Amino acid sequence: MRHFRTLLKTPTARSWLAGAAVVPAALGVYAAQQNQPSECKEARKLAAPEQFLYAPLSKDTTPRDSIEFDTNAPMRQRMEAMIFRVQDQIVAGIEEVDGKKFRTDEWEREGHGGGGRSRILQDGNVFEKAGVGVSVVHGSLPPAAIKQMKSRGKDLEEGKDLPFYACGVSLVMHPRNPMAPTIHLNYRFFEVETGRLDADGKPQTLSWFGGGADLTPSFLFEEDARHFHAVYKIQLDKRDPKLYPEMKETCDKYFYIPHRKESRGVGGFFFDDMEDTSEESFQMIRNCANSMLDSYLPILLRRKDMPFTEKQKEWQQIRRGRYVEFNVMYDRGTKFGLATPGSRIESILMSLPLTARWEYMHSPEKGSWEDKTLQVLKNPVDWLDVPEVDLEKLSTAELLQEIARRSEK
Repeated sequence: MRHFRTLLKTPTARSWLAGAAVVPAALGVYAAQQNQPSECKEARKLAAPEQFLYAPLSKDTTPRDSIEFDTNAPMRQRMEAMIFRVQDQIVAGIEEVDGKKFRTDEWEREGHGGGGRSRILQDGNVFEKAGVGVSVVHGSLPPAAIKQMKSRGKDLEEGKDLPFYACGVSLVMHPRNPMAPTIHLNYRFFEVETGRLDADGKPQTLSWFGGGADLTPSFLFEEDARHFHAVYKIQLDKRDPKLYPEMKETCDKYFYIPHRKESRGVGGFFFDDMEDTSEESFQMIRNCANSMLDSYLPILLRRKDMPFTEKQKEWQQIRRGRYVEFNVMYDRGTKFGLATPGSRIESILMSLPLTARWEYMHSPEKGSWEDKTLQVLKNPVDWLDVPEVDLEKLSTAELLQEIARRSEK
């Protein structure tokens, strides 16, 4: 069987743009050429996640002489090189889609150590607000941060001056069109002295990775969620096939909004406190960070110009309100940033949408698209299980026509 496959063949942002205009035509032509039966359901359950991709994944074009590949270099330096490169890569790709340039703010953590670079696009053609931030900070952990880390199992001495180092890249993008989803990602590396000495009499240090990527649609397109999850499953499987299901479940739990009894979005993958800082783990993080444009641009280009109503825009703003609630009440990164002396508030709150809405006692009409989306947010879905469309009864051509029909709604 020829699985549901790409219609946009090219890996770069520029090529994505060139292919976007011909998607409907390509769907029709490709569908007309195919007339092959599908495999049975039992076989489909074992199929590779590639069958859910809108397009093939891009190749890693990072020069092989980059410090990112230097296994003798300190992890701090390798991680810093990676996050700055990824920031540049993502900004370039998004600028091509939006047509407006990001504003760049370089900042220093005066009196405390370190700084960062924030790249912001506001009031764009495609995005109401998009931000990609990099931070590299060091200093002494404040008591609130030590307490938070101890609650997560970190064996740290309280009441002592604990030097730390942290670097990471964080991204949130809020499109104008309510049919286009918001994306968030974060990849970070952390080192902290425990307040004890090791066997050699040197300060004992703990280090770990954290991060993930997740998608937040206002209006659910199942095929978009499947594509997004498939991209990251492919990358995580290179490290260990057990990682995706574990990190997918962790993501669903982390981005849950308790007081609303619903998730922020349709998830993705999330991990924290990964104390395995081996070469394999670092390359896994590199692969996932490099996949942002692959995971998001094919979705964005299908949704950014779709028609929508004023009522649908209002629903998007209500969902943006949920985004704000999670970020300021529950997000660990926001809490850590606000508790760290000298932090740059503008960069910490970069993730918040430009506009949001809170309506008293709002409830979507039962059976509406809004309601169906909300039900999924209340009950996490295994996006890479058997598709909703019964492939057993559809040829590949009919499947593609069905996807095209749904995308045109």
